[in-house]
Amino acid sequence: MKVIILPGYSANNKEWAESICVSLGNDHVCVIHEWGHWIGGSFSLKNETDNIIEEIGGDEVSIIAKSVGTRVTMNLIPKIINRLDKVILCGIPTRFESESVKTLYRDNLKKLGGQNVICIQNTRDPFSPFANIKEFINSVDEKIKVFEKPRNDHEYPYYEDFKVFLLSK
Repeated sequence: MKVIILPGYSANNKEWAESICVSLGNDHVCVIHEWGHWIGGSFSLKNETDNIIEEIGGDEVSIIAKSVGTRVTMNLIPKIINRLDKVILCGIPTRFESESVKTLYRDNLKKLGGQNVICIQNTRDPFSPFANIKEFINSVDEKIKVFEKPRNDHEYPYYEDFKVFLLSK
């Protein structure tokens, strides 16, 4: 199974993505998406989405996304839903810029189905605390599991949890 990692915006997240790939070992083909601004370009939602679709190819894929990667995931879902296996969302930022962004998350989370997606949110994530995410996700689909982790930062080193979910049936 192919897994694509969509890290947070900062280039510091590349190390997080690499750690996930090491943790997954030989059970998965791991692809780390490098944002355009990491390699001298700029961040464009359309370009990033197009590049990710190219990286995925025609394969069935799972996604592990953090922060801005969760928003990119919401844009990808309608384009790859027929070959999307599982989705792990970490550190969802709920400082949604507009109602249209909330609608983007709501509509695309509904398409996934509760058994194919999990959310992991730190108790006091500075971009959005667990309580806010749990309330939002439950308003979309009560079957989507939202896991609380006892941290007060925007770091998501839950590699074993990722692996267990990806390997579950």
